[in-house]
Amino acid sequence: MSSLHTAQQVLWLDPIQPLDAPEHAQLTDAGFSIRCINTLDELQSALSHGQTLALVIRHDTNMDLLKSCQSIMLRAGISVPMVCRVDRRHLELAVQAMRQGAAHVLATDDWSAASWQMAHQAIQALRLSSSAASMVARMAPPTEVVAAAAPQKSVVYVDPVSRHLLALAQRVAQANVTALIEGPTGAGKEILARVLHESSKRARGPFVGLNCAALPEHLIDDMLFGHEKGAFTGAQKDFKGLFEQAQGGTLFLDEIGEMPLHLQSKLLRVLQERLLTRLGSERQVAIDVRIIAATNKDLRVAISEREFREDLYFRISTFKLRVPPLRERKGDILPLVASLLMRHAPNAQEFTLSDEAQAQLLAYPWPGNVRELENVVQRAVVLCADQHIEAQHLMFDNAADMPMSISQELPATPVPSFAMPTEALRYPDTSNTEDNAVIASNLQEAVKTSEHQMILAAIQTTESRMEAAAKLGISPRTLRYKLAKLKADNGTMAWAA
Repeated sequence: MSSLHTAQQVLWLDPIQPLDAPEHAQLTDAGFSIRCINTLDELQSALSHGQTLALVIRHDTNMDLLKSCQSIMLRAGISVPMVCRVDRRHLELAVQAMRQGAAHVLATDDWSAASWQMAHQAIQALRLSSSAASMVARMAPPTEVVAAAAPQKSVVYVDPVSRHLLALAQRVAQANVTALIEGPTGAGKEILARVLHESSKRARGPFVGLNCAALPEHLIDDMLFGHEKGAFTGAQKDFKGLFEQAQGGTLFLDEIGEMPLHLQSKLLRVLQERLLTRLGSERQVAIDVRIIAATNKDLRVAISEREFREDLYFRISTFKLRVPPLRERKGDILPLVASLLMRHAPNAQEFTLSDEAQAQLLAYPWPGNVRELENVVQRAVVLCADQHIEAQHLMFDNAADMPMSISQELPATPVPSFAMPTEALRYPDTSNTEDNAVIASNLQEAVKTSEHQMILAAIQTTESRMEAAAKLGISPRTLRYKLAKLKADNGTMAWAA
């Protein structure tokens, strides 16, 4: 178990199949301290004692434990994260559980350490999210922070540019129009899409998202429009596509510029007619869905290069919103850091930032936007031993982008290998510029090597690229990019690309 994790006190409720000793041992290794209960009365009694940090239940077609448990917690005025275990054959139950507020969903027969560690992280993130708001509030007036629909995220709009965008988005949300969100990768387009949904009259309906760049084109077709039983080999039951799943709510199409042309034509027809036909069916289904699309590409250029349909562009861009890169909204940086620190802090510890660290965070141009900021914060949490982050704890993806006046004043700190004994750690002598260059180079190589090893391990221990990407916490598209880069950098990686 990672040193950043402490054992989660968990109640285990499964009336169908009791937990056996080997499974109990695997959960203990993944960071859980399990107490098994058999009835809802036992759950009520356990919650009243106030020691429960999470609840694991079986979500089954024959009983709705999720709603029953939520009702008990509501009556008791208690809220704890819930993990739902669902039979692999019942995908719709997994979707339902996430919509009803489950912190994490996994298969009933999945006992892998990696899967349960992901559940561990989801529980911890959900617990920390409530304290994140209070830390952000100390750095910015409460009126400038808006809570997101997703419990693991805080939406921070402090910079005047961001506040103007928020006000505009809230006005657009009230009109039932299609919106196109433009902005660079990692800037927070999906967060703004959720704000549009939660601020609209459709807020009580579902918010359903699809990354058009993350799936093969034949799967996108099926995911969007659904199929009938027997429509193709393996179609053993009817499947409602995302359009139908989003009825009465919002469908978010991320990276729409990557959608294949023939699917663009089909999407345009559905948007115009508000009717769709599942694969293998002749019956048309009326849809009531608001579309929010997002892209990091210039779609006008894509139109000129015949990669995107002009008629679809005008259909989805009734109102356009642009999310600026992080470097253009510096007022958001420190509040975002506060929120991220609370999300990633082990054991809900409070972290502080030195003036030098704050200056360096504000001076960096953030080419990777909020995603890069999150990486830097996570590294700082790992490197910082006393919950006070200094400038030397900040590891940027591209130190060459730092302004000279800042980077020359702040010493580089080498990242220790996990196998290195604590007594061997030493800060470098910053008086020698040549030594500093060598240290910086070694640091970058260490980070690069670590990333290579993590990618290799994920690929070797999973059955597909999709599963490997999920294990690494990145999108399949990002994984493909990193594999291509590894192939170019290292001939021994050619097999993986």
